[in-house]
Amino acid sequence: MGGSRGDDLLAKAEKKASSSTGWFSSSSTKWEEAADLFQQAGNAYKVDGAWAQSGKAFEKEAGCRIKADEKNDAMNAFHNAAKSYKKVDPAAAVNALHQTIKLVLDAGNFRQAADREKEIAQIYAQDGLDIAKARDSYQRAGDWYKQEDANATANQCYQNAAELSADLGDYQRAVQLYTTVADWSLTSPLTKYSVKEYWLRAVMCSIAMGDLVLAQRNLNDFSQKDLTFPSTREAKFAKELVDACEEADVERFTAAVYQYDQVTKLDNWKTKILLHVKKALEEDEGGLT
Repeated sequence: MGGSRGDDLLAKAEKKASSSTGWFSSSSTKWEEAADLFQQAGNAYKVDGAWAQSGKAFEKEAGCRIKADEKNDAMNAFHNAAKSYKKVDPAAAVNALHQTIKLVLDAGNFRQAADREKEIAQIYAQDGLDIAKARDSYQRAGDWYKQEDANATANQCYQNAAELSADLGDYQRAVQLYTTVADWSLTSPLTKYSVKEYWLRAVMCSIAMGDLVLAQRNLNDFSQKDLTFPSTREAKFAKELVDACEEADVERFTAAVYQYDQVTKLDNWKTKILLHVKKALEEDEGGLT
């Protein structure tokens, strides 16, 4: 956008950043003034919808803030760059967020680092950009939230990581994550109701990885952790799935799925897992082992 306000401010910022320090001014002052101009340019480009230019201007602001030893302002500048880049360049947005996280971690603010890592996960997950990296970022964010005792938010991230792990065929990690979420959920009356769903998913992932011994052991362990679990529809459904797979009975498996779906509609994630298991059953008449 030639002749725009953003271009004018950017030129002034570049001139200030490349200027020599005078007798009556400090190097720090120069970088502060240049940073302010880059920030103004970034905002001007935002107004024009020139998102790539906006992101670059904010990144240059961040560089100046670092030279002026304004670390907090540098964090904000990198984050503003990421928000602009998100509109047009996901990879650049992720890079800017990584720069933000480095500064945030240096300051010991793990909660803010978790927020930024969660943003990275969402960018990677959007439109299936990179599911493996999304999963890893959700889990990392969950770990950092956990360190800050933000347990509810941590477990939301772990749930997302578990779901993506299953999508990647990494059922073992999905089982571990769902079990972790369930164990924490058991500790609060407000979240205890959701435990049966996580345990059902953990058993389904155990079956999907072809480990019926693990599936049965999980059912037993979960039943000991919560004595009400065996009487739930989720537990009965899980047990019926395990039994059908042990007998390599495709018809029994299909009937169990149909009956459960009549009362509790299966979501896309469960449907995908169940189709995977059914296909394995049909291909292996000896049953899953």
